[in-house]
Formats: sequence, structure tokens, C-alpha cells
Amino acid sequence: MCGIAGAIGLCGHEIECAVKRMKESLVHRGPDDQGLFKSEINTEGQGVILAHQRLSILDVSSAAAQPMHDLHTGDVLSYNGEVYNFAQLRESLGREPSRWQSTGDTEVVFKAMQQWEASAPSHFNGMFAFAYYESSKQHVYLVRDRLGIKPLYYAHVDDGKTLLFASEVRALLASNLIARTLDPVSLSTYLWNGFVVGPNTIVKDIKLLPAGSLATVQIDDPKIVPTSYWELPDQGDRTSKPSDVQDALNESVEKRMCSDVPLGVFLSGGVDSSAVTAMAVKASEAPVSTFNIAFEETNCDESAYAEAVAKSLGTDHSRIVLTETVFAQQLESAMASLDQPTFDGINTYFVSRAVREAGLTVALAGTGGDELFGGYTSFAEVPRAAAVSKRLGVLPGSLSKKLARSLMRIKSGKPGVVPPQTRWGKLSDVFEGGGDLVATFQISYALYTMDFIAQLSHRQTVVEYGLNDLEQWREKTRNSSNLFSVSTLELAQFIGQRLLRDTDSTSMAVSLEVRVPLLDHNVVEMVAGLNDETRFSPLGRKQMLRDLALSDLDPSIFERPKSGFVMPIDQWCRRSLSNMMTEVFEDEDLCRSVGLEPRAVRAIWRAFCEGSPGIYWSRVWAIFSLMWWCRLHHVELAS
Repeated sequence: MCGIAGAIGLCGHEIECAVKRMKESLVHRGPDDQGLFKSEINTEGQGVILAHQRLSILDVSSAAAQPMHDLHTGDVLSYNGEVYNFAQLRESLGREPSRWQSTGDTEVVFKAMQQWEASAPSHFNGMFAFAYYESSKQHVYLVRDRLGIKPLYYAHVDDGKTLLFASEVRALLASNLIARTLDPVSLSTYLWNGFVVGPNTIVKDIKLLPAGSLATVQIDDPKIVPTSYWELPDQGDRTSKPSDVQDALNESVEKRMCSDVPLGVFLSGGVDSSAVTAMAVKASEAPVSTFNIAFEETNCDESAYAEAVAKSLGTDHSRIVLTETVFAQQLESAMASLDQPTFDGINTYFVSRAVREAGLTVALAGTGGDELFGGYTSFAEVPRAAAVSKRLGVLPGSLSKKLARSLMRIKSGKPGVVPPQTRWGKLSDVFEGGGDLVATFQISYALYTMDFIAQLSHRQTVVEYGLNDLEQWREKTRNSSNLFSVSTLELAQFIGQRLLRDTDSTSMAVSLEVRVPLLDHNVVEMVAGLNDETRFSPLGRKQMLRDLALSDLDPSIFERPKSGFVMPIDQWCRRSLSNMMTEVFEDEDLCRSVGLEPRAVRAIWRAFCEGSPGIYWSRVWAIFSLMWWCRLHHVELAS
């Protein structure tokens, strides 16, 4: 796992210095080694610069150093990721064993691109983002993995004559060639979702290469037009069997156990992480190390469940206590690990930091189980809310709003200075959705009501239901069942746009590689081929995953209400973090610089502090994260 950066097009001294700054800003992603390649510059001043920071995982020798350069052809690769089927690909490439210079996956990716060119990524199983310079054709392939586990950002400078790219938004900012201007469209999607929806980023001129896409960039004309080589599967022929899924899961975990450095598993004690742990134990000849974060606050501490799973599976288990004091002391480092503002992410930072400090370089996580097997309440609530909204569509708008307000008061009680921003507070928005499933899904996950978003930012560019591509997702889910559609949206939005990006930046901030075996594309495709009854029933239990991976464990371990990994941030915001957050929320100049109305910002902070109904910690943390990040990186709305 690594950090990459580079430039395509005009590559004079200023651009070379900018790439070097970008590379140096990525040292946390790859502290083990570094490299820089600059091609010959043509008569027009055009060429390629590729940079690399290395975190050594497979073949830690210098033979796998990057950028990897073929002196005979002039081709060069700068690669971030892991391709787990590299051993099979090595055989498919048909090269004599003596002709391989290294034992890891980097050279395999390099030779595959040389031999198969644009079709090569469809052969790769793993997580990756890379730049491959094909010297003879004077172009560069920019590629990103299917699910978008590894990010790749880009921006044009010099009036479009040079394309810069990097593993992080912050690396592109470090070039000092990109205006630190906040994107109003991104602000709109952020205020709705608590994260920026790609391909935009929080910075106006920086874009995200879409997941599962490839772009061919010419040196003499560095435009970028991504083309898709993989998409989330539609609900077509349902021919998969549970045994097919089990085989795909076992193979996925086994491949991700390959490492030349210490490896462990995040174990929360829930179904998903326990399933990954159980499969890892079966795939490993040596004892598996597992890690769990515990809290002094008993209402958030589920370490007893993790310890029960670890004991049953015989893992080498470590319980790491995260106290409020340590959280407060390390908060600045945690916030600095965020590559873009997000209301989530810092939990992964603290878990990753603890595991890294315990001596591990690679960790497996159970990400994806809820989205694939119907673990969230959204699978039941979103279709039900959409159906109710459709029936109420015959009512006049004023009457449906009055009904929504009445139900909100009955369920939530008397509102505070800011009305509830959770389920019952959003009823009016749901009723306006008219039964549209995608709109209802987005409303269910919205951080704020439409009314309060309007109060928060009068200057915002309105993006309908917080999505840049609403019609695309309506079309994508049009012919699917409700359950399949919710799963698709969970994978695309919650996983693809938020969780994977947050995990990448916060784990790489401490030089830890996180692998997500449940999101192997073969697993995703195989699960998509199941019928809904087999896949989802009974809703919320993830029974199929339990049957496939946890049949040897006592089922009573998992018979408890679903909570997920939740830190006691709600309590800490009111105690040790209160002064810091108050200072940010009362900074009117900072509010205005990021497009927020100071009065609304102060109001929701006051509502949270007073314990008003329906004002959860995430509603204030999202604003805090936005303002903190923009202040740290000097990003503001254009005046």
C-alpha cells in the first residue's frame, strides 16, 4: 500500500517541484521508500512525471521499488494497492520464472499492463489505483479498482495543459498550483450527506476518478474522460447458490491473508467482523491476531462480545481501551488524517492507530456485510416509508406537512431551538418524496431536514436529494426489487462514497493497510445472483452470512440489538471537547467563509448542548468537521 502522484503534459521545472511537494506530502502513506521518474521531454515541453511513496507489504526488497521502470521499452508504473490474484496472473502472463525480477504483485501489474493494456484491470482482483505510462504510445493509463477502495484524484493546471494526479486531495493542494476554493456543489452534497459525493471533491478544481474506471491520458493533450470497466451488478439472472457464495468468501479471505509483514483482524464482536475472523482462522496455519477497541463508557463498550468470539475461535486477542482523555489528546491528529471533511472517519483513525502501534502493518475488516446481506434497518424502513409516501401523495401539500408536524410532536415531544433532524423530523421530506425509492433512501440518511439545510446555507447550490447523479441511480434501480435496490444504494453511497474513502485516508495516515474481503468483486457479484429470500431473510439478521461463516460459534453471542461500532462521542462532545467545539461554532467569520449561516450553526450547537430531541452528535460533528478541515487547509468559498 502506497501513495502515488504525478503530472502529464507540460512538465517544466515548476511542475516537477510541485510533484515533489505532492510526493513528500504522502510520506505517511509510504514511509518505507520513495521514488521519482521523469520522462524525456519533447520539443513542446511535454512529458510525464511519476512519484511514489512505498509501504512495503509484499516483496519488501528493492526489486519491487517504484516507480517501476522497464529500461527496454521505457514503460513506467506507479501503483498503490494490492492485487491478490497476482500468483495466478503471473502464470497467465506466460513468462519464464527466471525472467521475473521480484516476487510481489507490482511487477505482475506492470507486465499485465504491458501485455493486455486497457483490458488488464478486468483481470485484477484487489484494491488499486495506479498510473501506467506507455512510452511507445505517449499516453498514461489512470486506473481505479472496481469498488473504489483506493482513491485517485486529479486536477488540471496551466490552462489545462498539465494534469496533476495523486492519492489524496491534500497532496494536490500541496502542489501549491490549485486554488483552495470550496466547491458550492460539494457543499450542497456535504450538508445533505455528511460527506462529499464524487466525482466532485470539497475543492472546486479537484475531481475523483470514479470507481471501476480507466482513463487514457495523452501527453500532448491531457484531457481526462473516464470509461467504466465494471459497475455494481444489476438484478439479472438469479443463478447463485449459497455454496457459490461460500466458496467466493473463503477464497477472498484466503487471498487477503497473504502478507510479508504482520497482519491482524479488526474484531468488534458483530456478525461481519466475526465472520471474517472465523474464515481467517480457517485459512491460516498460524494463530490469528485480533484487536478490539473498548471504552470506559459501558453503554458503548461491546468488547465482551469480541472477547467471546476471540475465545471461541482461539485468536491471539488484544483489547485496547480508548479513554476520553486519550481521544481529546489525539483529536487534532485524528482530524488531520481526514482527506476531506466527513462526519465519520475518526473512529477508523483511532482503531487503525491502536493496531499500528501494536506492531501490525495489515488489518482485515468486516466492511460490507450489512450492505450485502440486509443488516441495516434501511432495508425494511426505506421501502415502507416510500410506500406510505406514495399513498399520501394524493393529499394536498399543506395537509401532509401538518400531518408530519403532528406525528413529529407525538413521537419526539416538544422541539427545542432546532426541530428534530432525525426520523420523525424528516417525515415532511419523506411525504414530499412521492414514493420514489432513491429519494426516500437519501432522505433517510440525510443529516438535516430540507428546511434546516436552507437555514444553514442560503448561498448553496441546491443538489436534489444530495446526489449529483440522482437520475442515474433511479435508472440503475428501476427494474430491481426494493431490497436489491437498497443494497445497491448502500454499496454505492454509504460504502463507496463515504466508508471506503474515510477508511483509506485515516488508516493510511498511520501507515496501516486495511483489507476488506467481503467487498471482493467476485463476492459482490455472487451475492447479487442470489434470490432475495435466500440473501436477505429474515431482514436484519444476516442469516446467510451467519450460516456460511459462523455455524461453529454459539449463536447466542450475536443475539443482541444491532449497534455497530460507536464511540461515546456524544458524551465527549458535551464534556472534554465542549470548549474546542464552542470556539469553532461561534467563529462567525469561519462560518461565512465556508458558506454557513452563523445563526443556524450556533442554534444547532445550542440545541445539541441542551439535549433537544432529534439532535444527535453527528448533526454537530459534520459542521465541526467541515469548518475544522477548511480552516486547517485554508479552503474557502469564492467571494
